[in-house]
Amino acid sequence: MSEPSITDRKDQHLDVVLAGGGRHARDAGFDAVRFVHEALPDLDHGKIDLGIDFLGRRLQAPLLISSMTGGPARAEAINAHLAEAAQALGIALAVGSQRAALEGGGGGGLNQSLRDRAPDTPILANIGAAQLTRGFGVDEARRIIDMIGADALIVHLNPLQEACQPEGDRDWWGVGAALEALIRKLGVPVIVKETGAGISAATARRLFAMGVAGVDVAGAGGANWGLIEGERATDQADKAHALAFADWGISTARAIETVREACPDSLIIGSGGVRDGVDAAKAIRLGADLVGQAAGVLVAATQSTEAVVEHFQIVIRQLRTSCFCTGSSNLVELKRAALLGG
Repeated sequence: MSEPSITDRKDQHLDVVLAGGGRHARDAGFDAVRFVHEALPDLDHGKIDLGIDFLGRRLQAPLLISSMTGGPARAEAINAHLAEAAQALGIALAVGSQRAALEGGGGGGLNQSLRDRAPDTPILANIGAAQLTRGFGVDEARRIIDMIGADALIVHLNPLQEACQPEGDRDWWGVGAALEALIRKLGVPVIVKETGAGISAATARRLFAMGVAGVDVAGAGGANWGLIEGERATDQADKAHALAFADWGISTARAIETVREACPDSLIIGSGGVRDGVDAAKAIRLGADLVGQAAGVLVAATQSTEAVVEHFQIVIRQLRTSCFCTGSSNLVELKRAALLGG
């Protein structure tokens, strides 16, 4: 039996996530974090400032629509909805892997029209780290950045997924050196993210020493790509192999906290199992500058731009109320909000 194409694999990934599969056996760690409630806030709820500067643009809220899809043909509508919603809300957008588009396997709407739909939005292009030792270099990176008029490049780390994927790229020898070379030659901000198993403090320090503009810890608690690959596998041995990693990884809350402690002045994005605006507030309090969400908005993204806007309007409202009930007039103050037991 021939291996499925990249676009077929991405279609299968989308089906698994939309069906509610591949959920991490470990929670993201936000339930253990609780704010001290401020019963007498001297604030106007409507004047709380959630704005933040990111990649030279001003966001209206510290939210990133995290990387979801890049290959399947139906991703064209999803990406259009996400871009239009990001523009309407004043939040950032990261696209899914552009490997398929680069190799001519269908871009899923990943082209200049994305920038046309979101002219004021920070947009991040995306490629997998494993490709950096397989012919993907500075020229290819510039092509995918230009393809969508991106402001920065995400390079995603997914060793667990590749190890569990039947067709996965398991030879990562030299990936670190290739990543550092790309960062130093590209001339465009590079953000490195995990895909659901977290980034440790030691790895974050290593990445910032390479010159990355930021890291997205993408911790355990949301989608588990090892399990997703196990669900799409047809061989029982592949399924059994993946199942052992159901609770693998560093929880999102712990990853944010430890990376912030190790890298106090660096850009940190917190994603992985962020359910709502209260989780987003906790992520910011633990040390995240921006908060990413992917699977939580995917159903809305398959429906319409309006559904995505409505989803994030609720998240933003919840985040604003979290600020209100901690006496925080802005995100700087939220980062200092009192925690129970803290």
